Amino acid sequence: MNILEIENLKTHFFTEAGVVKALEGITFEVEKGRTLGLVGESGSGKTVTAQSVLRIVPRPGKIVEGRISFDGEDLLALSEDDMRKFRGKKISLIFQDPTSSLNPLFTIGTQLRDIVTTHSEMPKSEAMEHVIKTLKITRMPDPEEAITRYPHQFSGGMKQRICIARALLLNPQLLFADEPTTNLDVTIQAQIIKLLNDLQKEVGMTLVMITHDMGIITEMCKKVVVLYGGHVMEIGDIDTVFEKPHPYTEALLKAVPRLDQTRKLLSIPGNIPNLITPPPGCVFHPRCQYAIEKCKEAVPPLLEVANGHHIACIRWSYLHGAE
Repeated sequence: MNILEIENLKTHFFTEAGVVKALEGITFEVEKGRTLGLVGESGSGKTVTAQSVLRIVPRPGKIVEGRISFDGEDLLALSEDDMRKFRGKKISLIFQDPTSSLNPLFTIGTQLRDIVTTHSEMPKSEAMEHVIKTLKITRMPDPEEAITRYPHQFSGGMKQRICIARALLLNPQLLFADEPTTNLDVTIQAQIIKLLNDLQKEVGMTLVMITHDMGIITEMCKKVVVLYGGHVMEIGDIDTVFEKPHPYTEALLKAVPRLDQTRKLLSIPGNIPNLITPPPGCVFHPRCQYAIEKCKEAVPPLLEVANGHHIACIRWSYLHGAE
């Protein structure tokens, strides 16, 4: 059963330089109780996807087309007042930078307690107890003392635990984790990944892991959606995607170091496309080693090439001997 269904979603930013087509018709589903990986380089549309689902796309951005269905409810048809009831309570987001998303002027306890009291009739004392309980879930050391401190008194890893606790306060059914290990050292990254894995299993929530790191995807997810230039390039389970990847997914995999192989890491040539004037045809073709003239003619449709495996590439069948 799917908890989230996104169909032909287009989110554009109307700037003075032109219309930035951040999302240009993306379609995918998120299965209830599972962890989905949303992967791609910076600028591929991962964060904008989460913002679109929560309807918090910053100005001058706007959802111009598409459908977002959460548990059967059309989110784009809701009023802003009704949408507020979804944010935090049913769908939540762990922001990319924990430092900038925490208010430096208030203690952690006050910030988290106010979220609870805003969305419920719970008295302040009871709400603070709930905050402490939620911090304990995120393995925060000495949460009774932590609630009296300010954000600058915590390390990056501890601030990320606070942000995870904040996202879990209202027991959401769906959680977006936007690059939650960015700017953390490797040891802390591993702790945060394990924490999110454990929480997903313990709480039974649905998790969408947003990252550019294929290593994290393989560790946390069974299914992955690959984005590039505002388009879905590939959808599939991890084993299938590794075995018969889209050319862009293949390029991402070749850029990931592996302990079981001794090989040269390969960067993807060129730069991400200008989404005001994207390249014609397949948006990835200027950087693709397999591109031919026909790749420039039309945007390839996202087609199911095998059970649950979707590809947007006219050359995939030839490359993997499926023709």
